[in-house]
Amino acid sequence: MPIKRLENLLKANDDRGLGEIVRHARAMDELLRVLRDALPGDAASSINAANIRDDSVLVILANSPAWAAKLRFEADSLMTAARNAGIEVRSCTIRVSRG
Repeated sequence: MPIKRLENLLKANDDRGLGEIVRHARAMDELLRVLRDALPGDAASSINAANIRDDSVLVILANSPAWAAKLRFEADSLMTAARNAGIEVRSCTIRVSRG
């Protein structure tokens, strides 16, 4: 089996290796930045992760049940922020991050 250099596996412009995974991770990171920028102060740091499902549902993971409840009130502004970044969003779901 040939030895593959890690940097070659991680090239995001390559459909082989881990390129698609790296592209998706970068997109999730950018989405997280967009959403955090749309929120004031402490609320921004309450989002642990975010993703867009194939059915255009924005899924946000909050770091506690209390923050999840508060973020549900911000769902419209979070969807607007994602749309302004060019992301197609149909609806928003807020969940609590486990662990």
